[in-house]
Amino acid sequence: MSSSTTRRRPFGLVVAAASVPMFMATLDNLVMTNALPVLHSELGATVEELQWFVNAYTLAFAGFILVAAALGDRFGRRSVFIAGIAIFGIGSVLAALSGDPASLIAARALQGFGAAGVLPLSLALISGGVAPERRPLAIGIWGGISGLGVAVGPLVGGAVMEGWSWQAIFWINVPVAIVAIPLALYALNNDYGLRARIDVVGAALAGVGVLALVHAIVRGNDDGWDSLGVIAEVVAGSLLLVAFVWWQSRAKAPLVPLRLFRDRSFSVTNIVGFAFSFGTFGAVFILIQYMQVVQGSTPLEAAVQTTPWTLAPMFVAPLAGFIAPRVGTRALMVSGLALQGGALLWLGLMLSQTLDYGLLIAPFVMAGIGMGLVFAPSATALLATLAPIDHAKASGVNSTVREIGIALGTAVMTAVFVGAGGELLPDQYVDAARPAVLVGAAVLFAAMIAALWLPAGTSQTTMDAAPADQRELTPTA
Repeated sequence: MSSSTTRRRPFGLVVAAASVPMFMATLDNLVMTNALPVLHSELGATVEELQWFVNAYTLAFAGFILVAAALGDRFGRRSVFIAGIAIFGIGSVLAALSGDPASLIAARALQGFGAAGVLPLSLALISGGVAPERRPLAIGIWGGISGLGVAVGPLVGGAVMEGWSWQAIFWINVPVAIVAIPLALYALNNDYGLRARIDVVGAALAGVGVLALVHAIVRGNDDGWDSLGVIAEVVAGSLLLVAFVWWQSRAKAPLVPLRLFRDRSFSVTNIVGFAFSFGTFGAVFILIQYMQVVQGSTPLEAAVQTTPWTLAPMFVAPLAGFIAPRVGTRALMVSGLALQGGALLWLGLMLSQTLDYGLLIAPFVMAGIGMGLVFAPSATALLATLAPIDHAKASGVNSTVREIGIALGTAVMTAVFVGAGGELLPDQYVDAARPAVLVGAAVLFAAMIAALWLPAGTSQTTMDAAPADQRELTPTA
């Protein structure tokens, strides 16, 4: 892979430089979950505003990922990666200084724009920065760190809030960003892809289309699902996404090269990634609040109580990435989705106001193992047969799909919760939370069925398998 220099830094340094900022961005997907009940009381935020604290981040993240990947190809992946870290840090400062729901939502959106420059490019930078024979191990470690970000998000949020305040969950990002920027400059190559014109039209069609759909879902319960405004947003969002696909088939430099979907592994991995994020993180949004609202736990207690679930990916994901070439990505992902879906089914059926915490441990462990078995193998399956020139855009597509899954999953499950009469009160939470969690389980079982169409993924096929002419990159400046 062509880069600004021909150096190759030590394996561990490259992985750390690309993964630490990715960890920071992944952490912020869930770091606020334990803060939501506190924000409800301290900022007077409504249930709908609480989900926008999550969705403002994920939608900005999803809406800009593909643009960031294209900018990385054109101006250098390390350059855009570092810009993303800086924007994320600025957004964190503004979030910490927010004094009302509207300003916090805006700051979270800015964080999301920064994270969009970090997450997809981190995988591409690792792929280009390590030797091909060590790439599966590097991706496994990357998957483990990604899993760790998901795992410790609620734990970090709970611990920081217990010792300081909700604002501190954003302040902790600032020193990480300050350290990450010089580390990236030293350790990572400034790889380039095809320096094509940025597809602004495609970005606008996709971003506005997804925003319209999520906004319609969020307001559906309040305005009525048969109201003209909600129906108009659903129709407009759907038409914009159809127009986006049509435009991608005609654009000279599309954000999403549709030829990538001819690769079965890439296509199915994206379907699975969307459904996995939809089912898992939508349910986490509901269950984390259950621990506080119904079980009466403090933010830190709720975070500690969910560690059997959230810490398991930290240990399972690197192992899964290491053994994936031998066991097969399909077997690991199908097993992981089955475990995750089964755990949510178990949880959804037994939720009650008087449920003993000890009964939650087994399904939490089951869910955590399931998550770990999906993280790293999905990254391997995504890039397994694609040329390095496509890695940034492929990772960008997958990150977009997963973030849209998080946003839609949170919106849909909150809509189910509110539609069932749910309130942030112990006696009005469980009966509404149960159907929402069961929706998540159903989506995960659907993802498990889809994953059966993946290639077995048991060979040691390298990601450099494409012909040399497909791997050619634009010469560096």
